[in-house]
Amino acid sequence: MVFPIEFLWLFLAAMVISSIGFKNYVWFISLGYGFSIAGEGLLMLILYGQSLSIGTILCCALFIIYGLRLGGYLAIREFKSSSYKKNMTGEIKEGSTVPFGVKIAIWVTCALLYVTQVSGVFYRLVNNAGTNVWTYVGAAIMAVGLALETAADIQKNNAKKINPKRFVDTGLYRIVRCPNYLGEMIFWTGVLISGIGAVCGWQWIIVAIGYIGIIFVMFSGARRLEIRQDKNYGNDPEYQKYVTTVPILLPLIPLYSVKKHKWLVA
Repeated sequence: MVFPIEFLWLFLAAMVISSIGFKNYVWFISLGYGFSIAGEGLLMLILYGQSLSIGTILCCALFIIYGLRLGGYLAIREFKSSSYKKNMTGEIKEGSTVPFGVKIAIWVTCALLYVTQVSGVFYRLVNNAGTNVWTYVGAAIMAVGLALETAADIQKNNAKKINPKRFVDTGLYRIVRCPNYLGEMIFWTGVLISGIGAVCGWQWIIVAIGYIGIIFVMFSGARRLEIRQDKNYGNDPEYQKYVTTVPILLPLIPLYSVKKHKWLVA
């Protein structure tokens, strides 16, 4: 198993960008995540400029748009939303209490995950596989996931402006309770599919690690959100009806709760 030098460059880029987590512990997996994906998309365009095809340009561009949108959204929430900071008090471990060695381990692990996540497109470029129908299918699914995640964030913000003390159960939140996480999973499913016909042999192991890793993170995030919302709205009869009738993450699949699954802690 040999990794091309470009894989190292992507890893180093993710390391540099996500190093902002040393300023604020949670940024390793929030701002560092979004902007790392955008940086990797841009770097792939630079590294493979001579061998890019329409499909790979489209996928890399979607990485950039995805990462900038997510990073920008999280930055605005982090720096301008007092209600978010209030709700998250006690939810996230203070960075000052986390040993430096643990921070290093998280930093490196996150950077590796971010590289493996984009590897479906990366190996298409490495293998000089050009564009096939799966590239366009994957890109289309990525675009759908990005649109869904964006719409969910907008709908939640608008609902909270109207009634900041009420849980959100309108729009996409009538379908699943975490439509933004669903959009995220759809986006990365598109990346996985985009590699069909280009990724070879053991390379699928790297692609699978990235895909399984981000799916795990999304379910873990849904669990944390469920626990927090139970704490905030658990005594509301309307909320109780909502959580027992609307799936938490996957539409049409009657999975209504994941809070008891402690193995989802991330």
